[in-house]
Amino acid sequence: MARMSKLHVVVASTRPGRIGLPIGNWFFERAKAHGKFEVALVDLKEVNLPLLDEAKHPKLGQYEHAHTKAWSATVKAGDAFVFVTPEYNFSVAPALLNALNFLYTEWSYKPASFVSYGGVSAGLRAVQMAKQTLTTFNMMPIVEAVALPFAMKQVADGIFQGNEANEKAANGMLDELHRWAVALEPMRR
Repeated sequence: MARMSKLHVVVASTRPGRIGLPIGNWFFERAKAHGKFEVALVDLKEVNLPLLDEAKHPKLGQYEHAHTKAWSATVKAGDAFVFVTPEYNFSVAPALLNALNFLYTEWSYKPASFVSYGGVSAGLRAVQMAKQTLTTFNMMPIVEAVALPFAMKQVADGIFQGNEANEKAANGMLDELHRWAVALEPMRR
């Protein structure tokens, strides 16, 4: 029997009062219920990476700091990624961009998608910018995603309440993400 692909759901916002963690928890549960992945929730606030502090280029993989070595092991263990992200000033969340740029080869040949949220744009401008970065790591950002406009309206008492459209988008995205994770596995070996 083939091993189950590992999906990492990465919460990108580290701000106090963020709604990214409740949204990440909701998606984490959807991904577990989907049943095609072994799922881990990765919170960049807990990872707590400083601003790029390694002396050598990430392509070399010669890390000096324990936090980089731990982050490298986390990313290396994932077969696919879903980034739960807001949009900051029409751009990528700084913690996400920093976390991506900390490493290089660990991201290669892995599919990725997004659960984005925000106001009317639902974070989609940040997603489009992040996809450009992902392709430089030889990642495959897929089209299917979950976009949550005015997501704050769906959070009550610290819990995100997904609706039928959110659930449908999540399932479609997970199906496609799984196809890519399986298809790219020979390239990750």
